[in-house]
Amino acid sequence: MLAMIAVPAVGGAAVAALPRGRDAAAKQVALAVSGLVLLLAVLATVAFDTGGERFQLTTSVSWIPAFGVDFALGVDGIALVMLLLIGVLVPVVVIASWADTGPEGRSMKAYFAWLLVLEAMMVGVFAATDVFLFYVFFEAMLVPMYFIIGSFGGPRRQFAATKFFLYSLLGGLVMLASVIGLYVVSNTELGEGTFAFDALRQLDIDPGVQKLLFLGFFVAFAIKAPLVPFHTWLPDSGAQAPIGGGVLLVGVLDKVGTFGFIRYCLPLFPDASRTFAPWILGLAVAGIIYGAILAMGQTDLKRFVTYTSIAHFGFIALGIFAFTAEGGTGAVLYMVNHGISTGILFLAVGMLISRGGSARISDYGGVAKKAPVLAGVFLVAGLASLALPGTNSFVSEFLVLLGSFPTRPVFTVVATVGIVLAALYVLLVVQRTMHGPSRGVVVDKPFPDLRRRELAVVVPLIALIIGLGVYPQPLLALIDPAVAATMTDIGSDPAGTTPATAEQGAN
Repeated sequence: MLAMIAVPAVGGAAVAALPRGRDAAAKQVALAVSGLVLLLAVLATVAFDTGGERFQLTTSVSWIPAFGVDFALGVDGIALVMLLLIGVLVPVVVIASWADTGPEGRSMKAYFAWLLVLEAMMVGVFAATDVFLFYVFFEAMLVPMYFIIGSFGGPRRQFAATKFFLYSLLGGLVMLASVIGLYVVSNTELGEGTFAFDALRQLDIDPGVQKLLFLGFFVAFAIKAPLVPFHTWLPDSGAQAPIGGGVLLVGVLDKVGTFGFIRYCLPLFPDASRTFAPWILGLAVAGIIYGAILAMGQTDLKRFVTYTSIAHFGFIALGIFAFTAEGGTGAVLYMVNHGISTGILFLAVGMLISRGGSARISDYGGVAKKAPVLAGVFLVAGLASLALPGTNSFVSEFLVLLGSFPTRPVFTVVATVGIVLAALYVLLVVQRTMHGPSRGVVVDKPFPDLRRRELAVVVPLIALIIGLGVYPQPLLALIDPAVAATMTDIGSDPAGTTPATAEQGAN
């Protein structure tokens, strides 16, 4: 795990140290380093024993001994699949950004350096098994994304970058208060303060204290997720981010929030999680409907993608707070599949914008006549986003609904409305941009079809969409044991029935 952080961190520093004007060398180094991280993620998956210890491939070095802080890393199945997602998406983003030029002639060398630093921080946040170390990575990954948006984004990039940074920083500071609270509680119960996750999840925290500590973590994760009504930073950030940055923003960074729910909120604060679950589920379902309706009304392609993501994150939260093994497994699988399907959708939007020079939906029409392969990729990405059977998202969405219905039937039924709305907003955008008579910029500008480099970007993602749609078992085998362990932490049986719901059923 340490190598997966060190390699991109050193690679980013090496790219930053290149002389000015060495953009070509920066791209080559970034691609080589990100490819090596993918290889390390695959090797970690091969070495991972699904029947072994909960956390494997561990590393622990004393960092701040006076406060019991260790540089502790390790992965369970949930973290491992997220590292695989990072390993796949970062090389794709590097290749997709190969021909990009910075605003006002800005050198792209810094862009690729920040991408590698961001990759190191993302690996760290998923691999950390010390809560304080997790907080450090949680906050540190804001810095590279701030510069990616603020230096290489659209016309309102500075506003979007600042909004992204302030929202996330505020959430992180609230979480820091809860992290300190956990340390104080551990010192009281154990006689020695600790931030080690395994030790903290064994604590018997007073239910009232749990609620306060839970809320600190929840606010930070809800902002990052983004869960309605904490979502308002995402449409601006996604719309102004460069395409590569947008892919990682909606494909990986957002998952830190939902990862935090299932990794930290549920095991550390089980009583508080059950207490607040109905409210959180209400927000999740509201986000599904709200995001879908707003997606249908968008005039900007990039903002359209961000609102579809808000809707999808409602399904992920529904699966997590249903407290069932099927719901939790579906939610984690949805995190991976959403990263793939939304990643390719964002890339297809970027390829469209690079040809037309506009992000407005109304400026396109009849693209399929001039660029049929691009239109086909856009359609596949859209079908994966609406969870068509046979695509990767269908399996995860089905598991979420299957797992949430036994314990949360009302929320599940309302959430299914989002499936219908997803078909509407995706097919409407496909019809308006790809079909009908050629209009807008499609008439005025040359519209070449996908080039070989662009095909190299989208073909692997399409293969994953179809492959995981047909055979998701390799990922499920990694995820299932970790989710089962989490359900045990919160007092759920294998069917996901909590003690509280079991008592209600008996009555």
